[in-house]
Amino acid sequence: MRESTQQIGKLEIICGPMFSGKSEELIRRIRRAKIAQQQVIVFKPKLDTRRGIRTVTSHNGSYVEAIAVDKLEEIATYIVQDPSIQVIGFDEVQFFPQEIIDHIMKLVNAGKRVIAAGLDLDFRGIPFGPLPTLLAIADQITKLQSICMVCGKDAPFTQRLIDNKPAAFEDKLILLGAQESYQARCRGCYRIDRVPTFTEHAL
Repeated sequence: MRESTQQIGKLEIICGPMFSGKSEELIRRIRRAKIAQQQVIVFKPKLDTRRGIRTVTSHNGSYVEAIAVDKLEEIATYIVQDPSIQVIGFDEVQFFPQEIIDHIMKLVNAGKRVIAAGLDLDFRGIPFGPLPTLLAIADQITKLQSICMVCGKDAPFTQRLIDNKPAAFEDKLILLGAQESYQARCRGCYRIDRVPTFTEHAL
């Protein structure tokens, strides 16, 4: 039986709370791909301007060049312009609309290695945006934890703080910020004024 020569794609997901090293791990994999002489490109949502518009930067200061996109159609344009691209990174993938899933899978089915990093839970403790589906269809998942900034235990949750108090469940979903607005928390130290009913948030 003759083997297919078609390049096989792959979807890798890096997820976890804030301050868990997601961007750092994405950057590490992208740098390794560059060392292997592979052609790479990294995308980020245009709304995320916290550490510069032209880079993905980790909290420890490491970075790679990135392209901030406003419309998903821009992604395909960049790939078509350079068909030699083999590895495609996405940072803060939770901020992209649900349609990003189809765009990512087209890349995977075209033989690309796609590495996407993002928050798996929002500040309410609810699965965030396209992440639930991406996790379900991924070839490889790396789920990171941070350190609880209250007790020091492993922390899977992101606690939003407003005036040093836990944000309310009904507050707006997206609020860009870092240590001034968010903490990593363990399950015991995480606080929210209403426990979510997950069936109401199911896709």
